[in-house]
Amino acid sequence: MVRNDKGNRAMQRRSLVRAGLAALSAAVVWPRVAPAATPATGSAAATAPASPPAPATEPAKAPAVVSDRRELTMVLAWSRATPGLGAAADRFAGMVAQLTDERVSIKVYGAGERVPAAETLAAVAGGTADFGHASSYFWTARNPALHFFGGVPFGLTAQEMVAWLRYGGGQALWEEVYRPLEIEPFYAGSTGVQAAGWFRREVAGLADLKGLKIRIPGLGAEVFKRLGAVPVMMPAAEIVPALTQGSLDAAEWIGPWNDDALGLPRAAKFYYLPGLLEPGPAIEIIANRAMFAKLSVEQQAAIRTSAAAVAIETLAEFAYRNATTLPRLIKEGTEVRRFSPEIVKAMARAAQQAVDDLAASDPLTKRVHASYQAFLQLSRAYAPLAEGGYLQERQSAFP
Repeated sequence: MVRNDKGNRAMQRRSLVRAGLAALSAAVVWPRVAPAATPATGSAAATAPASPPAPATEPAKAPAVVSDRRELTMVLAWSRATPGLGAAADRFAGMVAQLTDERVSIKVYGAGERVPAAETLAAVAGGTADFGHASSYFWTARNPALHFFGGVPFGLTAQEMVAWLRYGGGQALWEEVYRPLEIEPFYAGSTGVQAAGWFRREVAGLADLKGLKIRIPGLGAEVFKRLGAVPVMMPAAEIVPALTQGSLDAAEWIGPWNDDALGLPRAAKFYYLPGLLEPGPAIEIIANRAMFAKLSVEQQAAIRTSAAAVAIETLAEFAYRNATTLPRLIKEGTEVRRFSPEIVKAMARAAQQAVDDLAASDPLTKRVHASYQAFLQLSRAYAPLAEGGYLQERQSAFP
């Protein structure tokens, strides 16, 4: 019998990868230990977006299995062509396949290809899809506590959000919130601090917000509403025409990279940064709990590891693309502005009131808020001495 050394070495490498997955996953799986004691503080969020349709009525389907191979599906709450987000879902599927020796394959469907964007959660919960790629704040009509896992105005940055989820007890609370919906959530990155939006005219003070029609979702919409603006929700494809025709005065989307792809710089001149209402919105990968439980420990580790790796890739790509896109937009005529101190202070007050109102929704939301707020207070005290302080000094040294 001829010995195939090359084949044996390849098999050994794959065995080492599989054996190491459990150890690697230990660094990726969110800890189940109790968080360090921190002082609880009060505050909660606002009205949720329109409720998504009820869970899909199609009967639950087990993952397709051929021998020990599983053919799974992922549905997205956005188009596969959406910069950063569509590619992230494909990266996740590719990494899972690689880590499992192709024994777990995930077919990715963009919004509308298999289910509408608004039915992403329902499809995963009902078992008509195995995974979803979205953000928790899309589903706050199902549970208001989900606001905190997508992000709240003047809240945690992307780095702080990961810290809270992993070490501050946030992940366990996230899983508790999603459990009745039969969902297993995984953190999958962030866009970083978003832009405040594109405005057809300058906004100098609070008086300029009165009656202003702005496309903005979630708690950001509630903040603008409390300041006298008129929040409007509309699909992405309608935003640029509405701005161009004047039926919208302003629109918030994501950041320079995605905003440019959508065409917003050609529809409005004034670009307000930073976006105080979305400082580090989290992206999630959600899995059907029954399907996930049927995976082997090794395959579950591959899912967790891939989600964690994609989270790093996603934040890194948004940071790079935004930094390289904005200078070109400015060169092409975009005028960057910041909100006045008067507007910032008013936004902060309105945001705090909205979050306080949200915390009173129910006992679970109150507990989530208390945990989130406790770490937010610690972060507010530490940030000026760490990243915030450094950035300020760097800007001062190199204006």
